[in-house]
Amino acid sequence: MLLIAIIIAFIMLVVASITDLHNREVPDYLSYSLIFMAFAISIISSIIEWSYIPFMTSLMGFVLSLIVAYGMFYLGQWGGGDSKLIMGLGTILGFNIFPLFGKNNFWLLILIASIVFCGAMYGLVWSIFLAIKNRKIFIKHLNLWLQKRQLTIARRIMLVILLLMMIAILTIVPNEFKILLLTFVVMLYFIFYVWLFVKVIEETCMIKEIPIGKLTEGDWILKDVYIGKKYITGPKDLGVSREQIESLKKYAAKGKIKTITIKEGIPFIPAFLIAYTLTVVMYFMGVF
Repeated sequence: MLLIAIIIAFIMLVVASITDLHNREVPDYLSYSLIFMAFAISIISSIIEWSYIPFMTSLMGFVLSLIVAYGMFYLGQWGGGDSKLIMGLGTILGFNIFPLFGKNNFWLLILIASIVFCGAMYGLVWSIFLAIKNRKIFIKHLNLWLQKRQLTIARRIMLVILLLMMIAILTIVPNEFKILLLTFVVMLYFIFYVWLFVKVIEETCMIKEIPIGKLTEGDWILKDVYIGKKYITGPKDLGVSREQIESLKKYAAKGKIKTITIKEGIPFIPAFLIAYTLTVVMYFMGVF
C-alpha cells in the first residue's frame, strides 16, 4: 500500500507540474482526488491490518499539512493550487509522533524541509532564466535601481557596517569561530543583492496586464479594482476568486473594463515534484 501511495502521489505531481507550467494553474480535481485517494488507501490499510493506525496517521498528516497550507497561503507565499496539493501529499504520506499511534512517521516533515530547500533553489534558477530571457528590460531596470539615491546610501552604510564587523571578527573573535562568522557577514552582503535581483525580476518579468477573459482563479491582482464605487477585487483578496472573475467578465461585456494588471508568480509545483522525489529517494536509502 505504501508503494501504491508513493506512485499515485508521483503521478499526480507530474500532471500538476505540467499544468502549472503550461497554464499557471493546478486543477482542483487533482488535489481533491489525491486527498480522496489518500484517505481511501489509509482506510483500506486499516481494514487489512485491522488497525486504526494507518487512518489516524493519514488524518494527522492532513491536519498538519492543512495548517502549513493555510499559513503559506495567507502569508502570500503559495497560491490556492499549491496549498491544496500539499494537503493531498500530507494525507498520503501521513504524520505521527505519538506512541499511541504506532511508530514515528516523519515523511511530511522531511517533505516540507525539502520543499523549502528545493523551492529556494528552483526559484533562484527560474528567476535567472527570466532575467536572461528578458535581459534588455531587466538590465535597464537594474541600472535604474542602482542609480537611486536611497539605495546608494543604503549600500554604502551596509558596506561600512559589514567592514567594521569583519575587522571586529578578525581582531576579537577566537580563531575557531572566525570562518563561520566571516561567512555569515559575506552572506548578509549577498542576501542584499539577491533581494535587489528578485525585486527587479518582479517589476520586469512578473507584472503583466492581461485581458479579463484570461484571468484564472488565484491570480494575484496588483491594484484594487473598482467599477464606479464598487470594490471588485484587489491584493488583499490573496488571489482572485471565481465569483470575482465572473463579476469582472460581466463588466467587461458592458465595456466598463478590458484588462487587469496581475502579478504572475513562479510555477512552483515542479519544486514540489523535485522535493517529493528527493524525499522518496532519502527514505529508500535509509536516511530516515
